[in-house]
Amino acid sequence: MSPAPAAPRTVLLTGAAGGVGSFLRASLPAEYGYDLRLFDQAPIEGEPEAITAPLSDTAALRKAAEGVDAIVHLAGISVEAPFADILGANIEGTYNLYKAARAAGVRRVVFASSNHAVGFTERPEGAPESGATVPVETRLRPDTYYGLSKCFGENLASLYADKHGIETVSIRIGSCFAKPRTVRMLDTWLSPADCHRLIHASITAELPAHSHGHHVVYGISANTRAWWSLDSAREIGFEPQDDSEVFAAEVIAELGELTPEDPEYRYFGGAFTQQQV
Repeated sequence: MSPAPAAPRTVLLTGAAGGVGSFLRASLPAEYGYDLRLFDQAPIEGEPEAITAPLSDTAALRKAAEGVDAIVHLAGISVEAPFADILGANIEGTYNLYKAARAAGVRRVVFASSNHAVGFTERPEGAPESGATVPVETRLRPDTYYGLSKCFGENLASLYADKHGIETVSIRIGSCFAKPRTVRMLDTWLSPADCHRLIHASITAELPAHSHGHHVVYGISANTRAWWSLDSAREIGFEPQDDSEVFAAEVIAELGELTPEDPEYRYFGGAFTQQQV
């Protein structure tokens, strides 16, 4: 294992105005005492010191990264979009982020990847009842240009680990909301509380030697219906406390059960697998 980073004081949080960023702005300082430096292209109400700039502003990114102990990179487009938009925000933007991290001497990045990087991965036969789960080592199978951008980010993280010694934990986030909004989210839900637990573990943990400086995990809670493996996340000390099953009766009563033929049931990426590219 690589040595654990020193207890971080200041963390750069990109995409701080978004949904997950908003959860973390509240919980990381309160739960763990982090000082957050906030970055987003959208202004953040009540945060006058936040840096408002796009990821294409390399000078702003470099200034934002100076003196921080770690970076949590959430910024970018979080849904499918035209390739030109994905290219600028998610691909070139993530490249700019890593250049800024290297220039500032930042040694740990937490990258918000996505289940859509492996979106065409199919549910194991009989899961979840069979107990079969899909490990993070499954091959990349993006379902959209958005998913493709997350494959790029994971591979860029691996390159920067090998070339420049910057360690990254890539979190293939499922569905991070206050509660599941669809039947599929009963499988993929990451509670806000488990999200900050996973981010904290990703910032502070020693990475296993087999990761070679780039460790990939699935970002979900301890869901009864999950069929993504949490083994890799538990390797870095993540112990999820929440389970979507407490919402299952309500969600299913409203929306009905999924059928095995439904992409929302069959594939990691759900309906994203049906989008045109």
